[in-house]
Formats: sequence, structure tokens, C-alpha cells
Amino acid sequence: MVIRSKLADVGTTIFSTMTALANAAGAINLAQGFPDYPCDPTLGERMAEAIAEGHNQYAPMPGHALLRMAVASLWQRRRGTLIDADSDVTITPGATAALFTAIATIVSPGDDVVILTPAYDSYAPAVRTLGGRVVAVPMNVHDGLLDWTKLADAITERTSLVIVNTPHNPTGTVMSLDDVDTLASIMANTNALLLSDEVYDHIVFDGLRHVSPAGHPALAEKTIVVTSFGKTLHVTGWKVGALIAPSAITRELRKVHQFLSFSVHTPTQIALGRYLEQTSNTDNVAAFFQAKRDLFVHALRGSSWTVLPCQGTYFQLLGYGTMADIEDVEAAKTLTTAKGVASIPLSPFMEGHESAGSLRYLRFCFAKRDETLLAAADRLKNGMP
Repeated sequence: MVIRSKLADVGTTIFSTMTALANAAGAINLAQGFPDYPCDPTLGERMAEAIAEGHNQYAPMPGHALLRMAVASLWQRRRGTLIDADSDVTITPGATAALFTAIATIVSPGDDVVILTPAYDSYAPAVRTLGGRVVAVPMNVHDGLLDWTKLADAITERTSLVIVNTPHNPTGTVMSLDDVDTLASIMANTNALLLSDEVYDHIVFDGLRHVSPAGHPALAEKTIVVTSFGKTLHVTGWKVGALIAPSAITRELRKVHQFLSFSVHTPTQIALGRYLEQTSNTDNVAAFFQAKRDLFVHALRGSSWTVLPCQGTYFQLLGYGTMADIEDVEAAKTLTTAKGVASIPLSPFMEGHESAGSLRYLRFCFAKRDETLLAAADRLKNGMP
């Protein structure tokens, strides 16, 4: 039997590849974005309690009411606006599944989807799997700025969806109020919806604040927000996220969600809901990660690495162009095996980016113990092998 592949050009993701290489080489893994330290023990206790109490059967399809209410409460406290836990919030098995659900809900075969590149590597394959066409609008990697004229020109009557990401993985840039105003003016006379990937919304540095397009009056009724608990609470392996959208859009999202996953692991939802009810620890996340960013960057002072600004997320882009003129995938693999530090090359984020082959940057995750970061920086200080 011959299976016609919808993603014939796709193999194992670079994240799995680099982690496997790191494990084989015994390298320090600053590649995949997961912590090497435990979560708050109280959160683990809430999980154990939920299992011990027998919460082992299906949760409601939209998500357990306790967690949906916690999401709505956190949204109001941090963003100052109200959402309805019953009609606007849907719990999903992680942010990647939330993204796919949203794309599957909105995109029909032949539709255009505008993606700002670099972009998280699940966006484009999801669009192509569903028969859509990716229209890439390149950002300036060096400063994270976007040519708004190019974005406006990319949106046509065939565009059903525009995908944005703030704070932005992998550049670490954060959308400002002016950015959101400009985005709103560009989308004002279009029929396109907006998908805003905000999984790093708690991780914003240097006195900046997270600005969601969903908070803009002109965008509120056409924006779908994806958020996640894994990044904020240091539990990436729990794989629980959420879709937040106006009720009319949410009704359509749930039609797809119920057949894609139906429901999400019940005790995890209860544990997260109870924990978020009882703690304000999420307010400390930005300071926690800013200290780690600063520690890592300070430890690299005097080296030949080019340190790009990082306003948010827990990723740092480092340039190696002054040390070597080799493709970034080769550079990442060589650094892993020869220096014992694993990173992620930038090119897998660059589908449709005009300068993808010429950029010389690697992405390093600083969601690690301080001693891990210092050990990695010590190995990196002497430059590329």
C-alpha cells in the first residue's frame, strides 16, 4: 500500500534530533525548551491529591470547570479584562494541539495563512496538512522588527488567518502597544482572523509588559489566543494548554476539539486549577527567568558570540558569524559533539524567509539551573570549535 504523504518534506523535528544528539554526546542540553529543575512541590502535591481522590475519568469536553475558571481569573488579574470561563475558554492537550485545533477550525483547502518568520515550527506544517498555503512575512532577526507594509501586502481576500507570537520564539521580541495598534489597522478591513500564540505571556523582561492583540477593541472579536501552563509553571511534560476566544469562535473551535482530543487528562486539570486558585507565584516568573537570562549573558562576556536582545521567552539567540561561516544546522551539531553544548539552529524556524540560509544564529534555552548555565557558558566562551 502506498500512502501519499501530506508532509513529504518533513522528518524528525530538529528539537528531537538535537536532544537525541545531546544525549548521545553527553552534552549540556540548552536545545529543547524544558527546565532541568523541579516544579513547585505544592503543584505536585495537588496532582497526587487529585489522583488519590479518584479523579480518573473523562473531564468535560471544554475542560474541567475548575481550571477554566482559574484561567479566566488569571486573565482578569493580569490583563484587566473579563472573559467567560464557560463560553470563551477551552482546555487542550498542550499548546501545539491548541494551535492545530485553531488552524483546523479556520483554514480550508486553498486558503492563505500569513505567518511571521522566524516562526515556531508547528505552524506551517499544520497549515499545509490542512490544504492551506503558507505566506511567510519575514521579520528582521537581528532586531525582531517587522516590515508592516509587507504584512499588509501579504493579506488578501484569500487570507483566512494571520498567526502572530508574542513574546516571540525564537527572537525573544515582545509586541508593543504601537505594534498591536498597527496590526489592528492592517486587519481592520479584512476577513481574516488572528491566531495569537502567547505561551510565554508571563515571561517578559526589563519592565516591559505583555500586550495581547485580544485586548485591542478592534481585534477582540477576531482573535484566538493560545496559552499554556507548561512554560509558566515549569511542567512542560504535563502538556496542558488553553484556547481563549469569543464565544462565537469558541463554539467552532470546540467542534474540532471534541474530535481531535475530546478531553484532557483529568487529574492534571484539577491539580492546575487548585494550584492557580491558591498561589500568586505566576507573578514571579518574569523575574525568575530574567535573572537566568542575565546570568547566562553575563557569563559570556568577553567571548566572540554576538548576543541579541531578549525581551521575553526563555530563549537567547547567539550569533557565531564572526567565528565560523557554516550552515546553522552543521554549527549546532558540531557545537554539541565538540563543545558539549546543544542548541537549536535558527533555520527550522525560517520557512519562506528570504535569508534563511545566510543567518548564523543558534537558540539557547536558559530555563536551566544556574550551575547548568554557568557550565554551558564556560564551554562556549572559547567560541566555535
